[in-house]
Amino acid sequence: MSKIVISGAKVWDASGAAPFDGDVLIEDAQIRAISKNKGQLAQAGAEIIEARGRFLMPGMTEGHAHLSFENVKATEDLITPSPEAHAFITARGAKALLDAGFTSAYGASEAKLRLGVAVRDEVNAGRLPGPRIRAGSLEISVTGAMGDESREHNPRIGPSLIVDGVEEMRKAVRFCCREGCDNIKIDVSGDPFYPGTPAHTTPMTFEEVKVAVDTAHDYGRMVSAHTRSIGGSKICVKAGVDVLFHVEYSDDELLDMMEAAKDRIFVSPTVSLFHTINANEAAGVGLSAEIGGYMGIPGLLEESAKTHTALRKRSVRHLIGGDYGFAWSPNGTNARDLQFFVDYYGYTPEGALQCATRNGGLVMRAGGELGVIKEGALADLLLVDGNPLDDLGILVDTSRLVMIMKNGQLYKNETGAAARRAAA
Repeated sequence: MSKIVISGAKVWDASGAAPFDGDVLIEDAQIRAISKNKGQLAQAGAEIIEARGRFLMPGMTEGHAHLSFENVKATEDLITPSPEAHAFITARGAKALLDAGFTSAYGASEAKLRLGVAVRDEVNAGRLPGPRIRAGSLEISVTGAMGDESREHNPRIGPSLIVDGVEEMRKAVRFCCREGCDNIKIDVSGDPFYPGTPAHTTPMTFEEVKVAVDTAHDYGRMVSAHTRSIGGSKICVKAGVDVLFHVEYSDDELLDMMEAAKDRIFVSPTVSLFHTINANEAAGVGLSAEIGGYMGIPGLLEESAKTHTALRKRSVRHLIGGDYGFAWSPNGTNARDLQFFVDYYGYTPEGALQCATRNGGLVMRAGGELGVIKEGALADLLLVDGNPLDDLGILVDTSRLVMIMKNGQLYKNETGAAARRAAA
């Protein structure tokens, strides 16, 4: 039995309470005890980690993970790598998330069907470093919509499954479940990167969405939906989708529907992808702010701010996750979402951190309480050099993460090195 005591930390437990000075005892994979008095926990036989007042918080969850997306600039970057090469890409993506303090990853979709599944299994077996992973499927879309890369004269296969009608959808979902995917992703609405089906359109029908949800739930899997349009998001809520990605456009009826379902659904706004384009950070790969203007990105950001501010006020559960994995928004920088939640949606720093920890822990369905520091919870923890409640940008700097623990196991522990540097 492994035993670790983190002594003298500033403990932020993600409950909404103020941080307190205390010690935390971890035995095997669980938090066994918490004390507000230093040195009060049984330390016999335990490894002692001297926190020296550093900020102890739960590990974060990436709520829209694309592990197989590595500096993607176009669809070609998802299609052309061989399966063998793409497995290594996905493994690097998993490691980048764990290095950045994300001890969990809720998979959105991957470039090939079993990439997330294979890396998840290797991580679970202890042969690869990575977060807890709920493996995402390929995207499932319909003819002529987002994800359909074919033309009559060029029937190429994109990073998606194309279906039409209820029975084809049922078969595609069963196929993804058979191959080991934890989350099934469906493309319900359009997207600004697909001019033929812009963001406000809804190519997928209610019947197709409903059979996807019912089939996946019968297999014990979760369903995520790419939905930007008002009609698409209403279909998703009505059909029982678990996690809604994007959700920029809204009206009062949709907001009421989502509030009524707030104890069932999660929402990931994915603001980073468009923020970075609008801020001209993608200009080097041909996506300048000017081009973003032609695509309607500024308008989508405005709609996103309006919708998700309203959802925050209605206590709908948000997940951080900004479609990271693109060249202008790479995996490993995912903690940028925290400040975006403050700037765009009016969250307090504490509220943004709760989206990354407590809400993320709930969506993972990890078989135990996750994303909080309390007795009996799973021991996914970060020890941070600095106070993120004063400056969320601290969490983007991986050198400030002096300890990363997943499932009670130390992945990174530089507390001794940090102490030596401070003394020097």
